[in-house]
Amino acid sequence: MRFVALIALPLTMIAAQPALAKGCLRGAAAGAVGGHMIGKGHGKLGAVAGCIAMHHHYAKQAKAQKAASQ
Repeated sequence: MRFVALIALPLTMIAAQPALAKGCLRGAAAGAVGGHMIGKGHGKLGAVAGCIAMHHHYAKQAKAQKAASQ
């Protein structure tokens, strides 16, 4: 059940802003590798954390670009 919750959050974030999906995918890939290197079973947790972090980064970057263009 916990695995479903870990997958549902990033998918919800992607659905909310599909233009920022590349940030989630890049972050999830990097987080999965990092989590795998840290220890057994941490790849999924790393992927979720990476997705959230990069999604936030790209959303903040998009807001800054939008404000600069106005």
